[in-house]
Amino acid sequence: MILDHKQGHLDSVRSFLSTALYPVQYVVNVPVELAGTVNDAISMHSSLLDENDRLREERLMLNSRLQRYEVLEAENHRLRNLFESSLKLKERVLIAELMAVDLEPFKHQIRINKGKKEGAYDGQPILDATGIMGQIIHVSPFYSDVLLITDPNHSIPVEINRNGLRAIAVGTGQKNVLQLEHLPSNADIKQGDLIVSSGLGHRFPAGYPVGTVRNITLDPAEPFAKIMVIPSARLQSSREVLLVWPHEKARLRYSNMKDFAFYNAR
Repeated sequence: MILDHKQGHLDSVRSFLSTALYPVQYVVNVPVELAGTVNDAISMHSSLLDENDRLREERLMLNSRLQRYEVLEAENHRLRNLFESSLKLKERVLIAELMAVDLEPFKHQIRINKGKKEGAYDGQPILDATGIMGQIIHVSPFYSDVLLITDPNHSIPVEINRNGLRAIAVGTGQKNVLQLEHLPSNADIKQGDLIVSSGLGHRFPAGYPVGTVRNITLDPAEPFAKIMVIPSARLQSSREVLLVWPHEKARLRYSNMKDFAFYNAR
């Protein structure tokens, strides 16, 4: 050992022995390395499964948020259109939301979340961003019931926007269908004509869209034409509506005149 340490006579012997014993060392180390590899693979697999579960949960949460953002975007778009529509009206307006829809087949009514507390009254016109929807038929302190223009019991005085020809638009009980009455067979009306409110009766504001002529049927045996109209308002999809006070200024002016006359009489 001293001679090997000082002069290195056994280097060749050690080299031969290490070469001869390498297969034995390799065979002995294989189970250890295999166990380590399997352990690393199991750990990696478990880590990948945990990460996959976490990413799946994050994806579900992001999809849920994205759906909510899409709903908010659609609501924002509806409110923007409603606000722009309210700016076109010179009358006082108030935005309300739908609370319920009557499910009876031939009874077209909805309920909104504004009532006497906000100044709503029987007969008040209700609109959305695209046209007239109906009118209030019952008011409570906190909500109101609205009769839609497609209800069989509803009618509204209208005129053809192109030539001012007057008629009455009545509900048919069908979804998104109105009928014009009292127009003779030779009346100047065409498919696609815009029908607007005439303002007669002092209930609905004049000049607001009611619908568009879809079909005209002429029967020689009948004195009047059968004219079907598609409502302009989104009766089946609008979630926000406008309450309109179309003649508030006239009522206030009339009230002030009565107060003035009463004061002078005293």
